[in-house]
Amino acid sequence: MIYTCWALSMMPGFDHLRLKQWSHMLGCRGRFSTKSRHYSVTLGALRQVRADYRAEFARAASGLLDGRETVTVSQWRYVGSGLSEGEHFWAEIARQQVSTARRIKREKDRQGSSG
Repeated sequence: MIYTCWALSMMPGFDHLRLKQWSHMLGCRGRFSTKSRHYSVTLGALRQVRADYRAEFARAASGLLDGRETVTVSQWRYVGSGLSEGEHFWAEIARQQVSTARRIKREKDRQGSSG
């Protein structure tokens, strides 16, 4: 039906009907994709099938195991705690900025209340 509408829209005499612009709505009185479980597959089910397909394709392309298999690697070791040297540097700068901002605010408040 869509093909016929497109073909008719190119013929003189049918152009005023704008068949090509409305052909995507054929057979539907509202939404172009129904959300009713009685008439169609739900959009959620379609999205899940697409996601599963993409995941399987990505696994196959990267040479990973089948997605249904579970590989558990449980080897832990202690590597330390606290901040690294670089993180400590940036944390100290942030602390100094907050301290300076608070000191400036206190000084402004004192000047405002005394003058």
